Amino acid sequence: MKRIFLPADIAALKSLKAGEEVLLNGTIYSLRDKAHALLLGVGDIPDFLKGSVIYYMGPTPARPNKAIGSCGPTTSARMDKYTPTIVKKTSIIGIIGKGERSAAVNRAMKGKAIYFLAYAGLGALCAQSVLRSEAVLYKELGAEAVFRLEVKDFPLIVCQDLKGDNIYGGIK
Repeated sequence: MKRIFLPADIAALKSLKAGEEVLLNGTIYSLRDKAHALLLGVGDIPDFLKGSVIYYMGPTPARPNKAIGSCGPTTSARMDKYTPTIVKKTSIIGIIGKGERSAAVNRAMKGKAIYFLAYAGLGALCAQSVLRSEAVLYKELGAEAVFRLEVKDFPLIVCQDLKGDNIYGGIK
């Protein structure tokens, strides 16, 4: 498996291929439905999101001496109406989630961002790779706040690579 270290630029991800398993290391940010809507409503996107990797998840409360509770992926298609605009405004280099994306999202991400799949149903396993977790924006949203996560060897599958090759069948 390849290890990816963040921060990275998009050129560092060009060798990744659809279907490849990777281990992600560094800082990522969670982003869910409500946070997307709020971010797009304010105009200015926080600098920390620019060039980052975002993860569609809502964590459960952390147990004692743990950074986070279960943190498996949420269904990515729920964010499809926001994704083309977020990709354009933030220059994100990757999105982590689960499931197929719309053709519009696949086109918007081609050449700009990798779509990674996290292992659905394995939120407890994903949590083992989270070293630190902190709500950094929209804390009042609870589990849908924007969280900064420090991850080590976070297991992922490349769903759509920068060429647009996609394990669900490519760009339609």
